[in-house]
Amino acid sequence: MAPTLSKQEDTGQLSTKQLVGVIITLALAAFTMILNETVLTVALPDIMQDLNITATAGQWLTTGFLLTLSVVIPTTGFLLQRYSHRSLFHFAIISFLGGTLLATFAPNFALILLARIIQAVGTAIILPLMMTTTLTLVPINKRGTVMGLNSVVIGVGPAIGPTASGAIVHSLGWHYVFALMLPIGLLVLVLGGIFLKVPSNARESKVDYASVLLSALAFGLLVYSISNVEKLTEQPVLTIGALAVGAASLVLFINRQMRLARSGRELLNFMVFKNRNFSLAIVIIMIAFGTMLGTLMILPIILQTGRGFDALAIGLMLLPGGIVQAVAAPIFGRIYDKFGPRPVLIPGTALIAVGQWLYASLDAQAELSTFMMIHMIFSAGMALLMTGLMTSAMSSVEPRYYDHGSAIFNTSQQLAGAIGTTVFVTVLMFAANLQLDSGAETAASYAAGAHTAFLIGGVITTLTFVLSLFIKEPARSSAHR
Repeated sequence: MAPTLSKQEDTGQLSTKQLVGVIITLALAAFTMILNETVLTVALPDIMQDLNITATAGQWLTTGFLLTLSVVIPTTGFLLQRYSHRSLFHFAIISFLGGTLLATFAPNFALILLARIIQAVGTAIILPLMMTTTLTLVPINKRGTVMGLNSVVIGVGPAIGPTASGAIVHSLGWHYVFALMLPIGLLVLVLGGIFLKVPSNARESKVDYASVLLSALAFGLLVYSISNVEKLTEQPVLTIGALAVGAASLVLFINRQMRLARSGRELLNFMVFKNRNFSLAIVIIMIAFGTMLGTLMILPIILQTGRGFDALAIGLMLLPGGIVQAVAAPIFGRIYDKFGPRPVLIPGTALIAVGQWLYASLDAQAELSTFMMIHMIFSAGMALLMTGLMTSAMSSVEPRYYDHGSAIFNTSQQLAGAIGTTVFVTVLMFAANLQLDSGAETAASYAAGAHTAFLIGGVITTLTFVLSLFIKEPARSSAHR
């Protein structure tokens, strides 16, 4: 049973030890949940075979997770202002543990899908909570370093998820993908009880249920329709209808939030977009994050289906990139603290673009080690970008809008993930099928499809390099020191 969300919490300044404990606890919680988001990429075939379900049904274990994130995250701007961070943390971790326990012992597909939805509720709360807490408690001259740790959480989880999943499924079976997360979740819950005693600014406010409904329709249907573009020819009315209703709901949602903001009853405040740094950052993060997830989605396809490498080998190929990101991000965070955003953002966007262009240059016989080296370059760019971008974007927002800014930032990432994976996979398969129909070999066909997808990635990531030139140093006078 979920805990009651209290509205009161001890206030006062935290000691350095307490602050470090809070940051580590939230980072470990977020890392565990983001890792959980990607582990099914390798485990899904075994789940499908064990439960005797189709690929279409199995895909809902990922789609349902993303849909829940896209529905819940937009409400976190309101939740973070309405309830104490400590109460939200416990609610999120207990939700995640409950879903994970159910998934571990679930005997059928319906219960696993329900478990994934419950897990996603906890994940949706933890990500904005981590970002808001960092901005609220960490002095501005240390923010880049801590955001570097946060970027490790956001970037490395998806990178090592397939590796960990491949090893666990190969050795123990898919149930243990969930079972092994239970002790980590319990550890996080204990750490939260010890360290998460942060000042609370919770205030009485009534939820606008029309906004919640419009938000769910807008973001849920947009993610659903984008994720199902490949089924457009099979289900044109459903896909186009979902996209149209989602887009119309988004327009109505934004208009309603602008009106409610005058009385302080908005679910999500869009005033943050008046800040140029924040607006540019949202565009850049959507391109970069969508490109990263799209790349991570098609690399296993071209290497496993096109070249015959097994899942474990592909996971190990991706691992060095995750290590590079984990090691580099805190270092780049300290560079941000000393020199500002441009020395990390500009090289970061450049490396991401270089990585995409290098991927586009590979032929059908490229060695696995070559893929690994390029992925390391791309991962280094993501470490630079995520550290500088999150810090610069959120430090540019007025403190009263931190909760809403972090909710928008994380919602944008989910939309970008759906768009990125859909575009990359759709382009890959379309181009590969054209080659296969013309009589080309499988490896050459998938290489041609990947070439086209990575060309698109190269173009749009080059755009992020151009946009990064316009990011300025946030005004420190308005930030928390």
